[in-house]
Amino acid sequence: MMKIMRLIILTGLLFLIGGVAMSEKGEVNKNTEFEKATFAGGCFWCMEDAFQGLEGVVEVVSGYAGGQKENPSYEEVSSGKTGHYEAVQITFDPSKISYEELLNLFWRQIDPTDEEGQFADRGSQYRTAIFYHNPEQKTLAEKSKQQLETSKVFVKPVVTKIIPFTKFYRAEEYHQDYSNKKSLQYKLYKKGSGREDFIKEKWGEKYIKPDEDELKKKLTPQQYQVTQNCGTEEPFKNEYWDNKREGIYVDVVSGEPLFSSRDKFNSGTGWPSFFKPLETENIVEKKDTSLGMTRTEVRSKNADSHLGHLFEDGPEPTGLRYCVNSASLRFIPREDLEKEGYGEYKKLFEK
Repeated sequence: MMKIMRLIILTGLLFLIGGVAMSEKGEVNKNTEFEKATFAGGCFWCMEDAFQGLEGVVEVVSGYAGGQKENPSYEEVSSGKTGHYEAVQITFDPSKISYEELLNLFWRQIDPTDEEGQFADRGSQYRTAIFYHNPEQKTLAEKSKQQLETSKVFVKPVVTKIIPFTKFYRAEEYHQDYSNKKSLQYKLYKKGSGREDFIKEKWGEKYIKPDEDELKKKLTPQQYQVTQNCGTEEPFKNEYWDNKREGIYVDVVSGEPLFSSRDKFNSGTGWPSFFKPLETENIVEKKDTSLGMTRTEVRSKNADSHLGHLFEDGPEPTGLRYCVNSASLRFIPREDLEKEGYGEYKKLFEK
């Protein structure tokens, strides 16, 4: 990273290890097997912050990988003579978050077309790479890279390397959890480096939908049937029809915000019903004549998930009823908005 800047701010290693996980109540799940993923994406402060706090991510460590020198110091890596990349190693619970999801997030943090560094940080230690640990991980990494290339998000060729993992060396302690320990400096650095604006420009309205195989692994059979095949779940026998907790509802595939509990009402139909969307731009309306009648289907913009249908028999002030399948949604409780990355919506529930 540049010293001046510091004075002011849908692929990695999958190495299966035995481990223990802490449940929400602090209990140890002794049978949980964690996996590791290692990514190089320029400044490890930014990469560490991107993965911290995600459900299923147990630990994120900043360090060095891909070079020749054992136990290098930051100064040695910065000299460019060790061959090391600044990298992060992520320990995660695959039953809660998939490796493919981590890959998708990785691509959204970097400029994969830059061979000389990342944003304001120039030098070999700031190049991007995905480290793989076995042929299966290599296949997943290459597949995700190909998906990015065919998406045409970037005009220039994707140059991020996919290379074998050898060793990972933990960086000095002052580099660990930097975004929390030095929050103001980190925010200034991320903004000043150009990374923050780049991510907003490239990914603010873009989403790379996973392929069919990945979706089938990510979703339950019912979620897949509803979102991908325009299915309908049973009324009164779905997860959210009678949910009265405060929070927001997001697309189960992409996570894009769709509805708020403040706009939810009891329609008596047995499905979650809302009189308006939380984010209108995330809802797409389409004409549906599938049952011999004309209806208005509603879908999510980015993931193109089937959500349900729109009717004009709702309450004031809109008179609308968005009748939505629970299987299309994931509920984020009010108290979890910040840690789930939806902190901007906390203000909806402030008294």
